[in-house]
Amino acid sequence: MIKINLLLLREARQKESLRQQMVFLLLFLVVTIIIMGAVQWYMVSRIQAATLSIAQAEGEISSLKAKIGQIENVRKLQEEVRKKLDVLKQLRAGKSGPAKRLAALSDAVPDKVWITKYSEAGDLLAVGGIAFTEELIADFMRNLEVSRQFYQVELLVSEQVDLSGIKAKRFDLTCRLGVRRNEESRPQ
Repeated sequence: MIKINLLLLREARQKESLRQQMVFLLLFLVVTIIIMGAVQWYMVSRIQAATLSIAQAEGEISSLKAKIGQIENVRKLQEEVRKKLDVLKQLRAGKSGPAKRLAALSDAVPDKVWITKYSEAGDLLAVGGIAFTEELIADFMRNLEVSRQFYQVELLVSEQVDLSGIKAKRFDLTCRLGVRRNEESRPQ
């Protein structure tokens, strides 16, 4: 009988199978390494792009902050200029206002009435003086009401005084400065 040794064939097949598995495993590892390298490269490139984008955004933010600072400086300068213009406006109004007021007061004073006291506090004017009669004081008050410079004229005190043997009336009155605010304050 002829004996055939099949063990060698089996071993050869096992070696071939093992070699194929090793090649497959090696090929699998190479492909896995290539895929992981590609993923790594893709992630690194995305990180670099994001870092570049962040750096550009930070640069833009810093330039915008500088512009905002300049805008704030311009706003502060505008506010300072506005305040200075308001002061100038007040000075211009104050330059002609007292002269007009004193001229109107002078025009409102009838003969035989003398002003002895004049004071302003805001828009309130206090006037004191001496007149020969109460009718002259009333005329003075009417003249002030008619004037465009004064309104809400009120008599505070009217009393008789003796001036070197002459009987006269001393008076104190107040009024508001400026043009009338409404038609109700006009005399009727």
